[in-house]
Amino acid sequence: MVRQVSTAEHVELARELRRLVEVRIVDPLEILLDPADGEGGVGDVRERLRVQAEVWAAQLLGPDERQAGMTSARLIAALFPGDGPFDPPDEWWRTPFGRAVARRAGHPGAEAVGFSTAAAMLGITRQGVHDLVKRAKLDRHPSGGVTTASIRARLALPKEQRVAARRDHH
Repeated sequence: MVRQVSTAEHVELARELRRLVEVRIVDPLEILLDPADGEGGVGDVRERLRVQAEVWAAQLLGPDERQAGMTSARLIAALFPGDGPFDPPDEWWRTPFGRAVARRAGHPGAEAVGFSTAAAMLGITRQGVHDLVKRAKLDRHPSGGVTTASIRARLALPKEQRVAARRDHH
């Protein structure tokens, strides 16, 4: 089940994706290309990026789970290359892109995460994660931490349902 997405959320995500691609890919490319070529030869790339960021945001937030997962993987591979598994800092999960990836792909590099990372992915406190695990709203992983599958399932719930569940507990 895919939760409803606001226009503001889409705009915020598209803006972040555009900024990330510009900073991590287009700006370095502009430095490398001959500046005599007019805007370093990347003017067309910047124009295409404006449109493509909207498409990526729509794919990440849209109803097609497979497309969202593939788009997440492509963007992470291009924007955060490395030899090891993707393991962003907890703050990253609070960004528009991090929130979209958490909802649609979970943690691409882990079957389970620690309580602080789970809290960042869910946008709550560590104590909130402990409470959700204790109430069986999140699954504890046998080797420790919380399963990313249960985090994704929780994030797929409409926000009202997640908040109501917290209120019912108290």
